[in-house]
Amino acid sequence: VKCWMRYIEFKQNGPKYTLNMIYERALKELPGSYKLWYNYLRERRKQVKGKCITEPAYEEVNNCHERALVFMHKMPRIWLDYCQFLVSQCKITRSRRTFDRALRALPVTQHPRIWPLYLRFVRNLPLPETAIRVYRRYLKLSPENAEEYIDYLRTIGRLDEAAVRLAAVVNDENFVSKEGKSNYQLWHELCDLISQNPDKVTSLNVGAIIRGGLTRFTDQLGKLWCSLADYYIRSGHFEKARDVYEEAILTVVTVRDFTQVFDSYAQFEESMIAAKMETTAEMGQDEDDDIDLELRLARFEQLIARRPLLLNSVLLRQNPHNVHEWHKRVKLYEGNPRQIINTYTEAVQTIDPMKATGKPHSLWVSFAKFYEENEQLDDARTIFEKATKVNYKQVDDLAAVWCEYGEMELRHENYEQALRILRKATAIPSKKAEYFDASEPVQNRVYKSLKVWSMLADMEESLGTFQSTKAVYDRIIDLRIATPQIIINYAMFLEEHNYFEDSFKAYERGIALFKWPNVYDIWNTYLTKFIDRYGGKKLERARDLFEQALDGCPAKFAKTIYLLYAKLEEEYGLARHAMAVYERATQAVETEERHLMFNIYIKRAAEIYGVTYTRAIYQKAIEILPDEHARDMCLRFADMESKLGEIDRARAIYSYCSQICDPRVTANFWQTWKEFEIRHGNEDTIREMLRIKRSVQATYNTQVNFMSSQMLKATTSSTGTVSDLAPGQMGIDDMKMLEQKAQQLAAEAEQDKPKPKEKILFVRSDTSRSELAELAKQANPDEIDIDDDEDEDDEDQGPDEVQLEQKSVPTAVFGGLKDD
Repeated sequence: VKCWMRYIEFKQNGPKYTLNMIYERALKELPGSYKLWYNYLRERRKQVKGKCITEPAYEEVNNCHERALVFMHKMPRIWLDYCQFLVSQCKITRSRRTFDRALRALPVTQHPRIWPLYLRFVRNLPLPETAIRVYRRYLKLSPENAEEYIDYLRTIGRLDEAAVRLAAVVNDENFVSKEGKSNYQLWHELCDLISQNPDKVTSLNVGAIIRGGLTRFTDQLGKLWCSLADYYIRSGHFEKARDVYEEAILTVVTVRDFTQVFDSYAQFEESMIAAKMETTAEMGQDEDDDIDLELRLARFEQLIARRPLLLNSVLLRQNPHNVHEWHKRVKLYEGNPRQIINTYTEAVQTIDPMKATGKPHSLWVSFAKFYEENEQLDDARTIFEKATKVNYKQVDDLAAVWCEYGEMELRHENYEQALRILRKATAIPSKKAEYFDASEPVQNRVYKSLKVWSMLADMEESLGTFQSTKAVYDRIIDLRIATPQIIINYAMFLEEHNYFEDSFKAYERGIALFKWPNVYDIWNTYLTKFIDRYGGKKLERARDLFEQALDGCPAKFAKTIYLLYAKLEEEYGLARHAMAVYERATQAVETEERHLMFNIYIKRAAEIYGVTYTRAIYQKAIEILPDEHARDMCLRFADMESKLGEIDRARAIYSYCSQICDPRVTANFWQTWKEFEIRHGNEDTIREMLRIKRSVQATYNTQVNFMSSQMLKATTSSTGTVSDLAPGQMGIDDMKMLEQKAQQLAAEAEQDKPKPKEKILFVRSDTSRSELAELAKQANPDEIDIDDDEDEDDEDQGPDEVQLEQKSVPTAVFGGLKDD
């Protein structure tokens, strides 16, 4: 073969007959060579390419292919080339027979190479019957390609067979769509096909197929119902279509399906009306005399009017235990008493209280009120009696029924009946049960419902006797279901009937039931009433009550009780006792309220004992209060001393307060001190004030510089420039960096105006000033030298006067306060 191929290659550009002769000679010697046959046939097809198909040369090439297939009948490539060559010659019958011969000659594993060309050939034939028969044979080998056949049938208008094939595909559970369609999508395609072409699809029972889909696919019922109705509409069976629509809107359970069906139904009725009007106009008839048209209009109007009721029915089919929808349904029947009664009856029979969405008791109550509004009280009582026997999910539902029952009797002035109803509701059942015990029916637990007892108490107060009302309140307390408001109401009721001691006992019983903070209202009311009643007659008892109230009282509620206690002591007791109460209050109230308490304490002390008595209070307030309030106290304290003429005392207070006043933040304090010195001081005292101000400024600056040095160490530790050196071994460049950082921090502090609390933390820390100075000296010795120079300039002042102490108030600061 190799030699022949080299020979052929050498003669490739020679005359055609010479090349063909060489191929013939080669094939005569080697008839089983696929390579020689393939190249020879390709060469012969190339020689006739572009010629008219009627040329005899085509037949010679066909004969060559036939001769080749004698030896090469198992080679699919030879068959494919031959078939394609015949198709190009438009030889239909010969091409079809050759395709069939190829399928018979080749093994079945080689058929997938033949079929695509074969199907493409038959699809282009003018008569589709051949293609249909070929496709049927093809689907026996490859049933998974049924969709291709169905698409072809739809293109040629053979819809009946397409529907049959599609139905077979849908019923085949093992079928897998090559186009990625689900069985549900294929089913909808079938429904659309058969419903839109009722005159062409005759082999299938359309109604049965679509109804089968309705039971099979329950999540898209609207579209299937519309398809079934569309089938009957296109078939001309309009009454059947209406029946289908009516059946659909009465069975669908989702709003989406209902909307689809209703819109399609309304559109159908509109089209029927339009068609009738068009027909009437064409025939020249008077529209006013056409009864059929009026009937269609009336039918359409009724359909539109029924829509809210139909939609409500859909929602109730979706959830028959939806109380809100039942109420809406009743409103839709407004003006039709018979339908309203039927709706209520159906509602209370359908709803399961354990599964209900909403308050099921409201239906019973509304049902009874409907009878009441129509003056049928006996029927309303019957409804209420039945409602009290329903096993509701919650006790509150049954309690609400009893209360509504009683209120109905009250509205009609049947007072004895109303009392009898509520007494029956609160009667102890034969089998007691805990209020929250869900295993027991609500009828056994309603006797502990506070709602029913509260209404009974109100009615007993209005209609009953004193003893019966007292018995009801006592029973509420014994059942341990009372609230602080019930206790207060009970006590107020006893007080109105002049049973003062009994009312106080009621308060005490309530106090025993509750803990803080729930007991606050009871204590507040109890103490106020007790003081109003007895004043100072039972002072020791009142004191004992206050002490009980304050025992365990949270700081949040202590202020009111302490003020009430102090007022009692001021009006009926001893002043020193009142002062002791105020002093206790300053410790017991919340931190945020302490300065207010101190203000009240100081004011009352000044009114009772005089302003000199308040010095110790001011001193204690300054010790205890936070810095922001302590500054205010210092200013007030100093102002008081200056008004009393104690200038030295006031100056000592200003000097002490300066330790917590950063000049950059508390400029108001320094201005006040300056004005004080201008009024009462001299040149030396003003110089002293300025020196203290500089010292305080230096202290805060020292803190900032020390912090900046530590910050700089942390940020530069990775480079090893600063952190590797001890504080005393820093270079000149390092010191410059520290100074720049300190100046930057000081400038930011001046701009941002930080809160006093942040600065005071440095002054009031556990680090003494000597330690701070030593640390600052290590970080920035130049600044410390400046402070030393300033101290040397003020040689008149002693070093002890410059040093700032921690925030405490020694006796020496106020110049012999104890001696006074």
